[in-house]
Amino acid sequence: MGIILKQKVTGPAAWRGSDLRNDQSWIFQLSKETIDTLDGALAAVKDKGLSFPHFSRDDFPIHSLSEELQRYAEEMENGKGFLLLSGLPIDRYSDDDINIIYYGIGLHMGTPVCQTLKGDLLGNVMNVGDITKKETRVYETNAYLPYHTDLSDVFGLICVRKAKSGGMTSLVSSGAVYNEILEHYPEYLGIFYRPMYYAHLGTDSSNKAPVFSYHDGKLSCRYLRQYIELGAELQERPLSRVEVEALDVFDGIIHDESIRLDMMLEPGDMLFANNYSVMHSRTSFEDFEEPEKRRKLVRLWVKMANARKLAPDFPGQNGFPPPE
Repeated sequence: MGIILKQKVTGPAAWRGSDLRNDQSWIFQLSKETIDTLDGALAAVKDKGLSFPHFSRDDFPIHSLSEELQRYAEEMENGKGFLLLSGLPIDRYSDDDINIIYYGIGLHMGTPVCQTLKGDLLGNVMNVGDITKKETRVYETNAYLPYHTDLSDVFGLICVRKAKSGGMTSLVSSGAVYNEILEHYPEYLGIFYRPMYYAHLGTDSSNKAPVFSYHDGKLSCRYLRQYIELGAELQERPLSRVEVEALDVFDGIIHDESIRLDMMLEPGDMLFANNYSVMHSRTSFEDFEEPEKRRKLVRLWVKMANARKLAPDFPGQNGFPPPE
């Protein structure tokens, strides 16, 4: 077990949703110049006869945006931990164009990593899975998606189409959750520093990591209750009564309206967040009957050059190994 932080988390990363609802500082409107630069880079890739993901950083020339992207990277690592880029004119692009643009942005932010064992570098977040099958990932359905963190330094979502109704995205600061536990439920704190087994859907493997880790002056979090419960099942070690109580406390806090920040992503919005400091969720939704109208988001996982140092008992995992 690592060092247990006994003081509250301070600074911009410990935000509460109630403090940000009337604060637009996390929303960045794309300028016409930025959009023109992205369009030029898209044209450069297509002029070379290239397509996603078979092009490099230099093939997508947005070097003029490097300072802008560095500011975003700094905000995610040392600021609030998330941001929203708004205003991409999504209707003018084909699905292939969107993949090129979003992957190209990822190449300039860091290194996009595989999201599945098949090697997918972009994930389509759509209602295409069978919810009755255990191996179906929740993001492939229209069901409620519990709060969780992804297996990368940063995750990104670009909204292509909204649902007929529902599909609200929600973010929670890990630091704000930690502060609540420290103040009101300190008796459970040690449990969250104890390594637990996390399963990985699609495999029979699991790895150990605590929910919270404090290292090199920063608090990090890794959470997805379903995977913790499945990990315990795979290890044939049921969660203890006190572990269940601690997870119930954790879930109660992240659903607190004053803690979470709810938002409806509009077509063209790009959300980026640090998985170590922000958890995310999505409400259930009703889709359109017509396939071409159904809700669609595209997901990106990025390994960042400015990512924090992680403790030995909190191993980093940036996606899945590329298939051989």
